[in-house]
Amino acid sequence: MSDVVVVGGGVVGLTSAVVLAEQGREVAVWGAEFEGETTSAVAGGLVWPYRIAPEEEALEWAVESFPLFAALAEEPSATGVRLVRGTMVGGVPPRWAELTGTPPRTPLVDMSVYLPYLRRRLLAAGGSVERRELATLGEAAGAAPTVVNCTGMGARRIVPDPQVRPVRGQLVVVENPGVEEWYADAGGEAEETTYLLPHPSGLLLGGTAQDGAWSREPESTTAEWIIRRCAAVRPEVAEARVRGHRVGLRPFRPRVRLAVETMADGRTRCVHNYGHGGAGVTVAWGCARRVAQLVEGV
Repeated sequence: MSDVVVVGGGVVGLTSAVVLAEQGREVAVWGAEFEGETTSAVAGGLVWPYRIAPEEEALEWAVESFPLFAALAEEPSATGVRLVRGTMVGGVPPRWAELTGTPPRTPLVDMSVYLPYLRRRLLAAGGSVERRELATLGEAAGAAPTVVNCTGMGARRIVPDPQVRPVRGQLVVVENPGVEEWYADAGGEAEETTYLLPHPSGLLLGGTAQDGAWSREPESTTAEWIIRRCAAVRPEVAEARVRGHRVGLRPFRPRVRLAVETMADGRTRCVHNYGHGGAGVTVAWGCARRVAQLVEGV
């Protein structure tokens, strides 16, 4: 029997599990999907508080996460994290500007490297990862004294929590024609966003933020539109060879649910940690530390 079962194997679940395991707890991660199959795997990976509420708390979690990402950026080949300069169109929160500078220099995370890194780090701390799909969160009750719910969009069904809704993101992966700095124009509640994120594996072009859209299939007309918008910023992108398309459903909630409750069996405690919208990567470490406090009963 584990000390803690973390339900959900995306970036929020794995980060929470790492923090708990490195505190000496016996942690098991149960995920319907392994990390490479999750929504986290298709994230652009720009560390920036985007599409998450409440904004003030999200900024606190992001600020707490920032130095941890900066430390991981010292070993980019192992972690997938690099500190990269770029341009953010629109306002920047003052506290975030203090951290990132002008122009901003912020972590850019290659999720294809970062998620396996988190899994290895968890296993090294004595944790485990198991593919297990639950119909209800109650199925985890009794498997450990504490369950940590990091199910993202799955929380809509498994809790169930109808306040969780998808914000669909589509991006295009192209061969990088020489773009070294990121660019993002994704403010407000707009469904149309423009961003260019240079990773070692290719240049990610985005994107969309379609509130309430459920399709995980790439749309060709949307992809063409994304390339045109990005080419308006960097004309050389127009001729770049397309390598692939990605679609993910950001799990947005009017407020991130980061709280503890007693489950229906009357014995098992459940710490909820879901609803991070477009900033799951950005706030993962700050939220994971709060999870650890809730597990301790602080």
